[in-house]
Amino acid sequence: MKIRKIKGAAMVLEALREEGVDQVFGFPGGAVLPLYNQLYDSPLKHLLVRHEQAAVHAADGYARVTGKPGVVFATSGPGATNLVTGIATAYMDSVPLVLITGQVASGFIGTDAFQEADITGITLPITKHNYLVKDAAELPETLSEAFYLASTGRCGPVLIDIPKDIFDQEAPFAYSVHCDISGYKPTYVGHMGQISRAVRAIKNAKRPVIFGGGGLIRSGASAELTRFAREAKIPVTLSLMGLGAYPGSEELFLGMPGMHGSVAANYALTESDLIIAMGVRFDDRVTGKLETFACDAKIIHIDIDPAEIGKNINIDIPIVGDVRLVLEAILERMKAPNTEAWLKKIDTWKKQYPLPDGGKMVNGCLKPQAVIRMLSDKFGPGTIVATDVGQHQMWSAQHFSITEPRTFLSSGGLGTMGYGFPAAIGAKVAMPDRKVLCITGDGSFQMNIQELATAAQYNLDVKIAVINNSCLGMVRQWQELFYDKRYSCTTLNVNPDFEKVAEAFGVKGLRAENEDEAAGAINVALETRGPVLINFVVEQEENVFPMVAPNHPIQEIITGGD
Repeated sequence: MKIRKIKGAAMVLEALREEGVDQVFGFPGGAVLPLYNQLYDSPLKHLLVRHEQAAVHAADGYARVTGKPGVVFATSGPGATNLVTGIATAYMDSVPLVLITGQVASGFIGTDAFQEADITGITLPITKHNYLVKDAAELPETLSEAFYLASTGRCGPVLIDIPKDIFDQEAPFAYSVHCDISGYKPTYVGHMGQISRAVRAIKNAKRPVIFGGGGLIRSGASAELTRFAREAKIPVTLSLMGLGAYPGSEELFLGMPGMHGSVAANYALTESDLIIAMGVRFDDRVTGKLETFACDAKIIHIDIDPAEIGKNINIDIPIVGDVRLVLEAILERMKAPNTEAWLKKIDTWKKQYPLPDGGKMVNGCLKPQAVIRMLSDKFGPGTIVATDVGQHQMWSAQHFSITEPRTFLSSGGLGTMGYGFPAAIGAKVAMPDRKVLCITGDGSFQMNIQELATAAQYNLDVKIAVINNSCLGMVRQWQELFYDKRYSCTTLNVNPDFEKVAEAFGVKGLRAENEDEAAGAINVALETRGPVLINFVVEQEENVFPMVAPNHPIQEIITGGD
């Protein structure tokens, strides 16, 4: 291997090239000037955002649709601390990121120097691992480890903090893409004894349910899941992070479970005698009151992270491994159970308790559910949808038809308002030939509204649907249902005309207040090349149903007519 001496900043770019990185997201500053100086002559593409948090969310969106690590550059101090929310978002949802931050020069660390912050200490709980580089000679191995850690096992964000003088320091550079880390050996192949137990349990089950999550998508197991469900004739419910892992149009699909899940999904989990959990962590929004969750069910849990198995729910058959490889092993040995009576019962629930429709208009205003269905119909299958967090997020999960993996991007674990629009930007950069739609709320959108400038600068063909109810809708809903309608600080009395704000940034803006205007605006957006924002003015007091009250059994469902 040929070894040459180069500067630390050049090492970073060379390592990215070796790792196959062609796109980074970032915002420059004093401590990373040497890195950006090297970037000036590099073929590496860089997307300049308007806020560092948007850089992380954009890299997150890029990673979710490609499966490759997203890469972020940021400066020291406030540049690095502005990444924190995005890092936590990626950590909670197991998204691979490599974040490279500048730090004050080595001799000034610990002196409270200008724009100094202990970013490795700050992010220790929300990164898979992080590094403070003290010598340029450490960079090749550190960068190689970072990419390996971010993208293997249970994926997650890895941060590398590099003092400014290290960027300018010269050292020998030799790079190896594949590395070996002592003590880090993810298990990919499941234990055959446990797999045999799972096969027997599946064969003997009378009321089985597949409960899938984001791990299915991370492992690329959608084809295996679909084959498994069809051959075994077992119904499928998917968490918010798992949407798209199994086609939403399939007869066996129950919808999403949990707090805002379908009645059929919640009833099926409650009455099942076997839950086959794949790449999920039994989040509280799914399980509801733990003591009452699936009391009659034996549970098989397949997950690459052993720490998740048994963390929240007692597991009967634990299988640590990559869900795709485990599913392949199960498929080789599986004998299908008899689920005919069970499927008839589930079909009755689906017909008896469909998702609330409510029509298209109410009180002279658009119904938000109708807007989501209209967007789904007009944008069509294969559209990449990025949402923010709140009512519109749940309506999107319920009413937008998600049929493919890596096409539904949303902040699940952290519930980050401001995620959707930058994530849509990252997705469009990654997939320029795919339709990309951001569905956001008026509250969420204002958290990163400045990224309209980024969309305009790069003429990114991202469509933005603002579901505008002039309030913080999900918080208002909780206040209505659980706090005696004491609407404390949730009404947005002063909202901008979003279409005018968009026009000020150089983005086409449209407004829709009724069904005809909505249909026309969507058609114009689809016919327009480049970013377009549609301000959908909707009914303020519309609520998301079904709903399970917090810490209640998931079978105790408020359907909307209650």
